[in-house]
Amino acid sequence: MSNVARSAPHPRPLSPEYRGEGSNILRFPAYSADLRCVDTNACKGGDSRRWRTCGSCLTAVVAVISLIGPAVAAEPVVSFVPRPGALTIRLDDVDVANYVYNDEKVPRPYFVHVKTTSGNQVTRQHPPQKGQDAVDHEGLHTGIWLSFGDLSGCDYWRLKARTEHVRFTKPPMGAAGRGSFAVLNRYLTTDGKGTVCEETCHYQISCIAGGYLIDISSEFRPGNADLVFGDQEEMGLGVRMVTALAVDRGKGGRILDSAGRKNGQAVWGQTAQWCDYSGPLAGKWTGLTVLSAPENFRPSWDHARDYGFLAVNPFGRNAFTKQEPSRHVIKKGETFHLRFGVAVHETAAEADYKPADVYRDFASKKAD
Repeated sequence: MSNVARSAPHPRPLSPEYRGEGSNILRFPAYSADLRCVDTNACKGGDSRRWRTCGSCLTAVVAVISLIGPAVAAEPVVSFVPRPGALTIRLDDVDVANYVYNDEKVPRPYFVHVKTTSGNQVTRQHPPQKGQDAVDHEGLHTGIWLSFGDLSGCDYWRLKARTEHVRFTKPPMGAAGRGSFAVLNRYLTTDGKGTVCEETCHYQISCIAGGYLIDISSEFRPGNADLVFGDQEEMGLGVRMVTALAVDRGKGGRILDSAGRKNGQAVWGQTAQWCDYSGPLAGKWTGLTVLSAPENFRPSWDHARDYGFLAVNPFGRNAFTKQEPSRHVIKKGETFHLRFGVAVHETAAEADYKPADVYRDFASKKAD
């Protein structure tokens, strides 16, 4: 084993790299390992033709892949492909989601066409397809999104005010098992002439058993005045399920929260650590689990609907309970943090997926 040196994970699987003329190190980035040839006379350094014929090298390659290959195979490589106004997220060779940050018709960021690791789509088509999808809330229920219906009196959820992408503050970077990026967003006033607040949002994509997790961590900073989060149902993190998984379609879709309550009538307006919307799809148990971080300023109420919609909302105290309206004020010069997660999962059977375990792991970690 002395001839194998560990290196940092590479952002994508590659064929062997050669370290330059005269080098006797063969690097396998996809396996996070370097091989140093022990037979330099046979190998002649970085000559790729000699690597192919050198018995010492071939023996070492087979040994390393045999030792570490199975472990690495369980960690798909996360990578990103830039598109105009969007970023495609890939796990190995599967496009699993698009993060859209510049869309004139939907002036706020969102994830669209979210898929499992096998390529089965779990969010509704955007735009919805007549005859195939329920077509309510077109343009609003885009896939996965974080937005607010009352932020200092401005309505970003219903697209009456614009959330402007300013720039990437951390470029997209991928590796085996994880990837991340961060953006700066500006929440404009309804007339577009002023700034209500700025948000730095960190996104981390991590591989989990049966799928992957999108970890969303945001820091808000008021503009020229105090920032006020109002009280209504349309606040927080929302998801819209693929139509086939909607409870009211009668195809086996169901909603389940961390307290064991099921479906919209029982789950709506209750607080929970996590809420899972899942069902059978293409022969697998498939769905999304929405997670509310324990470090948030208060627990989230679940806005759960049998037609395929789910949101987690820590602001809607009056909207969900008819108690005193919530008015959460962030003073100018202060910051405010929110963190949520969405687990995209696909297993052979419902019993194979453990949302409580996913939440425990999520709660025990901090986002980058």
